[in-house]
Amino acid sequence: MHQIEPFYSWDFYYNSSIDENSPIYGKEYNYDLYSEEIYGYFIDPAWDYLGSETLYFKILFMDYDQGIAILEFIGEWNDAINNDIMHLKRNIIDHFNYYNINKYILIGENVFNFHGSDDCYYEEWYEEVDENGGWIVAIGFREFVIEEWRNYDIDSYINFGGDLEILNWRAHKPLALFQKVESIIRRRIPLT
Repeated sequence: MHQIEPFYSWDFYYNSSIDENSPIYGKEYNYDLYSEEIYGYFIDPAWDYLGSETLYFKILFMDYDQGIAILEFIGEWNDAINNDIMHLKRNIIDHFNYYNINKYILIGENVFNFHGSDDCYYEEWYEEVDENGGWIVAIGFREFVIEEWRNYDIDSYINFGGDLEILNWRAHKPLALFQKVESIIRRRIPLT
């Protein structure tokens, strides 16, 4: 797992450690020291801690004017034992709410498992973005993760699948990816 790096090509557009509004602001990355781990496996130092032992993330892009956040994840999304959605919601999403972020693209190619629990944090997050004309989209998550999300009714709150399965998302610039996702969402849900 230490060889799996977050997507770096958008660093030119956004860097969370120098963004004064970011929950990661001021973090200094030591690429010579692998100290964070998931289940005993070291992970690349570029991944950021969100409060969970099993799920890490990276803010790939933020646009405060348009209310956009693009987040990439690694690890096991474990709501049953570690309540990962609570950590994500309370430590990261609630921080973004202060800055009126209401459109989220979650990238989960490196999420290797999901264990569900109840859906209250997903529902709370969805209601907050929905009342402000926003949405939550997941791309790149593995099919068995998607199936587990459906089993726990997460698909009531997060949009995924179909046209949103954008396999070549890395080929887009961040705003181009956002525009592509938003055009798909507009066809799915009437936006105000």
